[in-house]
Amino acid sequence: MLSAEALTERSSAGLASEIARLVTDGTLLPGERLPTVRAVAAQLGLSTGTVAAAWRALADAGVIVSRGRAGTFVRDERREWLSPRVRGLARVELPGSPAPPRGLGGRVAASARLDLSLGTPDPALLPSIERALSLARPRADTGRYHDLPVLPELYDVLREQWPVSGVEALTVVDGAFDGISRTVDQVVRFGDRVAVESPGFPYIFDLVDAAGGIPLPLESDADGILPSALARALARQPSTLILQPRAQNPTGVSMSAERARRLANVLVTVPGGRRVTVIEDDHSALIATAPAVTLGRWIPAQVVHVRGFSKSHGPDLRIAALGGPADIVEKIVRRRMLGPGWTSRLLQTVLRELLTDSRSIAAVSTARLIYRDRLDRVADALRRLGVDVGAPDGINLWLPVRDERAAIVRLAAEGIAVAAGEPFVVHPVSGTGSVRVTAGSVSENVRLVAEALARAAEASPLA
Repeated sequence: MLSAEALTERSSAGLASEIARLVTDGTLLPGERLPTVRAVAAQLGLSTGTVAAAWRALADAGVIVSRGRAGTFVRDERREWLSPRVRGLARVELPGSPAPPRGLGGRVAASARLDLSLGTPDPALLPSIERALSLARPRADTGRYHDLPVLPELYDVLREQWPVSGVEALTVVDGAFDGISRTVDQVVRFGDRVAVESPGFPYIFDLVDAAGGIPLPLESDADGILPSALARALARQPSTLILQPRAQNPTGVSMSAERARRLANVLVTVPGGRRVTVIEDDHSALIATAPAVTLGRWIPAQVVHVRGFSKSHGPDLRIAALGGPADIVEKIVRRRMLGPGWTSRLLQTVLRELLTDSRSIAAVSTARLIYRDRLDRVADALRRLGVDVGAPDGINLWLPVRDERAAIVRLAAEGIAVAAGEPFVVHPVSGTGSVRVTAGSVSENVRLVAEALARAAEASPLA
């Protein structure tokens, strides 16, 4: 065990570095328990705050891990690269459980005949990129390192299709969440409050945490964030509002234009609202059936809109568009020059072809209609069974359940996997809640699937 007397550093940064070196050289072994913060502080004559800051830095760097009352330990060599929230999305495994019923169709996962936990598009509905790839240059273009980050041909297409005319600046990033992350880096400072949807996307909550922000959960209804909830949040002076205007993950709600107008009006009229930067994650832009909507129509100087193409054209393309005020977008572009520099122009060429080729456009349009039909059929079947999930858009729906864990276990026993609901809530309450169902993957046996979901919704808490 680490001896506090052997430590020589007295600042939090120095102490963290010293312990990290002991881990690297093998003096401290994976799984070894560290002394308590209080014990180290007493031995070294330091404040507990100084030692606690060193421990936090080590935890953030993945060197140590806290296990509550059990203590703090050197992390095992296998680093946990998924956060606790995201790991919490995993389905409940039931070793020795009875074999699930046959005939439910859909994707086959390791322990489920129908995996509705993934939140990913149906691979069979993605457009072929073969022709688009064939039109790309046979060699990666040399170009110049200081060329424009967006191909002019793609820029013109994106600008023409942007949900608000006259956007000040546009760029291309490596996926929608890359765009959100880079915007957060520019507008959120340590200690800032950030208004977020709850239920909302767990990665957004993790991103706020990583930036040192404090999430302010906002309630929503069938039209999007409640204006009254946003007005209350503004009293706490958030710097940022992050929202998903369409096919909200996990609820599937698409915001109405009237609700967007009312939210923009709150930001204009309530004190502090004009200082808020709005980040819009339109991740399902081309497969959502609701019309494009953005608060940028009314408050363009405050809105950064991110349009993703993963759900419509393929997650592995890792490409999205970002547009908004020039002062923010240009900072993002400058910062990227110190990292990836630009998004591959080969990928940009592929995206441009996919967005303009009639066959690709038709394939995405067909996928949109199929997803719409699948969600409608599952929602209608659930409604007939007494379970109301609203009118979800995109690929997911939010299923209210009597007890979350009981519902997941019941579905797992029937061969269906869904995503746990707690990770999607800023401040979850154990027991009652909801689960996320990727109903866009239900391609057959809708009645059987709906009946299984309805039974799970009523499952009693586990003893």
